[in-house]
Amino acid sequence: MIRIIGGAFKGRHLKMLRSPLVRPMSAKLREALFNILGDKLRNAAVLDGFAGTGSIGIEALSRGARAVVFVDDFYPAVKTIKDNLAKCEAEDRGRVIHQEFNRAVIRLAKEKAGFDLIFLDPPYKLLEGRNPLKVIKKRGILNPKGTVILRHFRKIEPDRRFFESKRVVTLGDDTLSFFQ
Repeated sequence: MIRIIGGAFKGRHLKMLRSPLVRPMSAKLREALFNILGDKLRNAAVLDGFAGTGSIGIEALSRGARAVVFVDDFYPAVKTIKDNLAKCEAEDRGRVIHQEFNRAVIRLAKEKAGFDLIFLDPPYKLLEGRNPLKVIKKRGILNPKGTVILRHFRKIEPDRRFFESKRVVTLGDDTLSFFQ
């Protein structure tokens, strides 16, 4: 089980998805992430890309985010996210999009959506062939002064052409890169 570590939903257990296609973030890494974000979450519009179980977006809601859009193209993950939102009674603040990430970003751009925080946790192999940062930049869905956080394997160097790198945090094999 995944446990919410702070905020209004603190202590609630979320449903896990046992699949090699879903890679939950450790509690230690999640805690580091949310300690860094601090007050940036208050009333923020958040995009949780490659959402998996939805634990990052739900933690953001727990800590004061106004709304979260969850994107995943794996149907069992979409169902798990919906179940986890219901467990926290947060369905009214979460929107789940069952679609490939780039197509979802195009859709959100057409809807004129803007996000203060965008969290990306793509399959590590995806970063070798595609760059989710590029589609975010091209479609303009990051609000001015917004932040993109990319989780990646520490040996993978993300393409930094599209946003200014602000911070890099590595714990074990995981790295969180912060862009603005």
